[in-house]
Amino acid sequence: MRMIVPKRIILASASRRRQILLRQIGLTFEVRESDIPEEFEEVKSIPENVRTLALRKAHAVVKPSDNAIVIGADTVVVLDNEVLTKPRDERDACEMLAKLSGRTHEVYTAFALLDCPTGKSTSAVETTKVTFRKLSSQEIKEYVASGSPMDKAGAYGIQDDYGAVFVERIEGCYYNVVGFPLARFYVTMQEFQKQLA
Repeated sequence: MRMIVPKRIILASASRRRQILLRQIGLTFEVRESDIPEEFEEVKSIPENVRTLALRKAHAVVKPSDNAIVIGADTVVVLDNEVLTKPRDERDACEMLAKLSGRTHEVYTAFALLDCPTGKSTSAVETTKVTFRKLSSQEIKEYVASGSPMDKAGAYGIQDDYGAVFVERIEGCYYNVVGFPLARFYVTMQEFQKQLA
């Protein structure tokens, strides 16, 4: 079974994980990386911020000649209302993982769908709770030294590296933690196509 989208698709993200997930459901797409800075506005809630960023990323890659649906996305890890984005360096990654150790945090992923050239759009935000077991300082150091957490929000990956053994349990969509909530996206895309028909 494949997801059918008659229009061309543009993914406004260079995330390898998002590309793998979208191909998993049969989508073909062009990748255009957006250069939108991932900055939050204090007056907005976390869901509002990730939704706004996802839409900005989609708009940022549009060309006047496009006849396509553009997908923008943004993922953040949140612990006690503190947003943990991608680590700046190894020390920052170690500090993030130490904070997450033995605690429950939330992963927010927003995606936006933008139709060109009509300008119609829709968006959604998915939230998943993730609980880490207690991590030793040695585990954290070895994981960070591998380089794997450096391009990931919250400094860990649940899907394809050693970060998987840090996670004790999750509540909600697993794929949301990987970086893209497939079930929510599938339903939203189907509804969006009906609106465009």
